Amino acid sequence: MNPPEIAAHQLPPIDRTVFFVSDGTGITAETFGHAVLTQFDLRFRQIRMPFVDTRDKAHDAAKRINQAFLSDGKRPIVFSTLVQDDLSVVIQQSAGMYMDLIHTFVEPLEQELDAKSTHSVGRSHNIADSDDYKNRIEAINFSLAHDDGQSHKNLAMADVILVGVSRSGKTPTTLYLAMQYGIKAANYPLIPEDFERAKLPSGLLPYKSKIFGLSITPDRLSEVRNERRPGSKYAAIENCRYEVNEAEAMMRREGIRWMSSTAKSIEEIATMILQEIKIDKHQY
Repeated sequence: MNPPEIAAHQLPPIDRTVFFVSDGTGITAETFGHAVLTQFDLRFRQIRMPFVDTRDKAHDAAKRINQAFLSDGKRPIVFSTLVQDDLSVVIQQSAGMYMDLIHTFVEPLEQELDAKSTHSVGRSHNIADSDDYKNRIEAINFSLAHDDGQSHKNLAMADVILVGVSRSGKTPTTLYLAMQYGIKAANYPLIPEDFERAKLPSGLLPYKSKIFGLSITPDRLSEVRNERRPGSKYAAIENCRYEVNEAEAMMRREGIRWMSSTAKSIEEIATMILQEIKIDKHQY
């Protein structure tokens, strides 16, 4: 009988459990926590606990934190955006290392601004009568309607138009820009017919100043395309080299600003696009 096979790439053990505790969605605590945790070359088990807005829920959350401590033998890390003091106290009394993101920043600001905070639960995600929220919804609908060159209609309303070969990261970037910043972003694939004509799609020419290009290394493009269409000409490394070379040559020829998405996150790509196109939109 052969011995059991051992996985060639076993993951290292989890170093610590991390909890993101919030009386709202937990997105703020998780976003801040992620930014801090990435500074450490360790593996974390991450657990979001949203809508902890009653004492019963706070006690349940504290119980889970204590169970993680008993199971791991190490103190869990707790990032909290709980607004109510009585709920914060319950979590502070658990076995976790408690990091209060609200009071850490709110109290010094109250002193500096000489004003009391509202201590309103869920205020950071309050959407009632929010122009920012409405703008984001409109931008998402716009990006979906103009995904992958589906429509030339209302392109004059676009804040940015992304171009690049298929699977270079255009769609996730346009949706991220829409959801996070309310940016109306369209995207168009550059295809072999465009390379044969050596011209941008005709529908884009009036909006050239809004165009931003994404590229990608041929090896990575082939890898991504093979996940979608294994063994196809579309995914063949030779075809990927051709398309990437032609697309980059076209962007240089047309004077289009562009960047490689290969080793960058969606957040990094979006930030660089915002810097280049100088759109001053933000979300609070």
